[in-house]
Amino acid sequence: MNWPNGLKLFLGFALLALSVPAGLLAQEKEAKEAKPAETPAGAASAAPKEESSVTEHSIKIAGQTIPYKATAQTILLKDDKGEPTALLFSIAYTRSDLKDLTQRPVVFLYNGGPGSSSVWLHMGSVGPRRVLTTNAEMTPPAPYKLSDNPDCLLDKADLVFIDPVGTGFSHAVGKAQDKDFWGVDQDVKSIAQFITTYVSRNNRWNSPKFLMGESYGTFRSAALAAYMQEHDNLFLNGIVLVSNVLDLGSISFSAGQDMPYILYLPSYAATAWYHKMLKDRPENLQPFLEEARRFAQGPYSSALLQGSNLSAAEKAETAKKLARFTGLSEEYIAKANLRVNLFQFMKELQRSRGLTTGRLDARFSGPSYDQIGEYAEYDPLEPAIGGAFIAVFNSYVREELKFGQDKSYKPAAEGAFRVWDWKHQSGENFGFPGAPNVEGDLVQAMITNPRLKIEVENGIYDLATPFYGTEYTMDHLGLSDKLRGNIHLQYYEAGHMMYLRDEDLAKLKKNVASFIDSATKP
Repeated sequence: MNWPNGLKLFLGFALLALSVPAGLLAQEKEAKEAKPAETPAGAASAAPKEESSVTEHSIKIAGQTIPYKATAQTILLKDDKGEPTALLFSIAYTRSDLKDLTQRPVVFLYNGGPGSSSVWLHMGSVGPRRVLTTNAEMTPPAPYKLSDNPDCLLDKADLVFIDPVGTGFSHAVGKAQDKDFWGVDQDVKSIAQFITTYVSRNNRWNSPKFLMGESYGTFRSAALAAYMQEHDNLFLNGIVLVSNVLDLGSISFSAGQDMPYILYLPSYAATAWYHKMLKDRPENLQPFLEEARRFAQGPYSSALLQGSNLSAAEKAETAKKLARFTGLSEEYIAKANLRVNLFQFMKELQRSRGLTTGRLDARFSGPSYDQIGEYAEYDPLEPAIGGAFIAVFNSYVREELKFGQDKSYKPAAEGAFRVWDWKHQSGENFGFPGAPNVEGDLVQAMITNPRLKIEVENGIYDLATPFYGTEYTMDHLGLSDKLRGNIHLQYYEAGHMMYLRDEDLAKLKKNVASFIDSATKP
């Protein structure tokens, strides 16, 4: 399958089904933009109304029974003139056996996309109920299983899962349209308004406050933290970055840009090791990854930076070493000019087995359709878990939370990614606009709030936001040693959604719980 260069670049830039499984995005229909329906003369348009459903539950965590209240609701957003613009849906879980919640930690959670609902973090990670899926394999079809989550965070903090406009049950109202909220800054402003409204209504201004975003949600969190501190005087205690990306250029395989190839190499090595595609596979992964980091930072980056000036002998030697780390043939690597992009790697690594390797979680594999194609046609993770997550949530929200009986829940916003406004106003920008980047926002947030703690959760087998890219980002923020000490990186033996692996879900809960404790100390 030969795709034009423009499509290749798009696939390389494909962050971005960041936390939105690719198949769900692929199912979005290309619809013409519809004009708002005109109100018939003399007819009064009904004012949008907020809705809410409150139910009582309990869960046992580490031997302790914790009663909690689940509030599924929409909150009305307004513009500067006080006109309604959107109803934003969220599900909040608050401990109900405490008389005073004003100083109890509260965590605001969301996924990425852009254009994803929070269903993945909600039903897979630290919420009170969790869908059960098969580890690194296809989950069998319905009936699916829903269970209490012993790794829920409710013993440490209250939880608020947010669906951005156009996702879940959230939608524009009045004269606004969903697409008015589809942009870096537009998205940040709407989520900021939701959070400030929530903390005001629930008397949580004095509560320790945290953000926990996944994938593009980490990009959102950096910009959101800086925005809320500057515009709302809302200062956070901590930010949990799950599968982080702050510089979208670092995962975009654009023409003439070599950095993504360097940053992806250790993740390629981890993937080849996992699938036993290495000729001389080392027994232990971690020393092998450390060696891959050193090769990527040194000889590989040096070879790529030489461009066409690289000698034939140096190219051959580099291809040989790349083959050792990636499991690809020297011939294939040489033909790729030492630059194998993500979708080529996914297709080529297990081609001999007739398999395509996963992107969001490289432990997953699926049948290849085009056996002689150059690029992966899909991400095997999506069909492996998508049906289970969506079916279980749709049942759960209606049967247990008593909300949305006559509504359609959107796991992904139709068309959001295609029309997303990537312009971002932040700090000083010298030179021409580049790939969207919020590193400066995180730096600004940490400088103006020196007690702000950051924890980054990295999946070793994540090919959407590679761990070495995050290490590079955090090492190049230009922070003082003292502020750098506020950043802590954690690693998991899974992918982008590390909580899909039971052992790593338990580890994630432990790490985030400890992080909340450390970030709430006086």
